[in-house]
Parts: sequence; structure tokens; C-alpha cells
Amino acid sequence: MLTIIDEYTRECLAIDVARRLTSEDVLERLSDLFIRRGVPRYLRSDNGLEFTANRVREWLDRVEVQTLFIEPASPGENGYIESFNGKLRDELFAREWFNTLLGAKVLIERGTAAELRRHLEEGCWLSFRGDGD
Repeated sequence: MLTIIDEYTRECLAIDVARRLTSEDVLERLSDLFIRRGVPRYLRSDNGLEFTANRVREWLDRVEVQTLFIEPASPGENGYIESFNGKLRDELFAREWFNTLLGAKVLIERGTAAELRRHLEEGCWLSFRGDGD
């Protein structure tokens, strides 16, 4: 699952559900967000292969976005997203049973996502840094 939060506005910008996310999935979501929301100065993420792939790093360089990778095994450096994901687990996964990946994808990305975002945004942030920082 890919969750993206704007650290400045504390808004959940995207929740993508998949068994496995690739660098292509990350590029697709980021390019969509950059078109709709503008290009941020910074992007904070973990060191997962989908974020550290040459293709992603080169693309971020071309659009002049600086990467802020957290230290390996240091989720506290990315506390906003860790908090959001924890609340997502507690608030959604504890009360919903998903029979299929498609069911989870539809409910999270399309159905419940808007309600979930409104509910969680008061105390959660995602790691997508906007120009207001």
C-alpha cells in the first residue's frame, strides 16, 4: 500500500492498494499529484526499492524535487506517515474484512478513502512536502 501525505497541510493525498508496488506505480501516482497539486520542493520516503530506483530518482531530479530518505530502520524519522498508517490499520483494517485485493482497493481508494481521510487528517500527516515548508 502506498500512502502519501502532505506534511505541510497534513492532508492525505493518495492511498494506493496493491500486493506489490513498483517504481512505475510510484511514478504514475507522483506525476498525477504533481500535475494536480504542483511540484513540491522535497519528497520524504523510506528506502524501499520503489523509491530508490534509478528511474524514480532521475525523474525527481528532472522535475527538481529533492529527496529526503529516512535512515534505514528509523521509522521515527518519518513519524507522520507511520502515525497515519498505524491509524489506518486501527480504524479501517480492524473493522473491515476484505475477501479480495480488489475489494480492499475499491473500498480504500474509492469508497472509504474520502471518509477515512477526513477522519484521520486531524491528527495524521503523509510524507509529501509542499512548497509552503
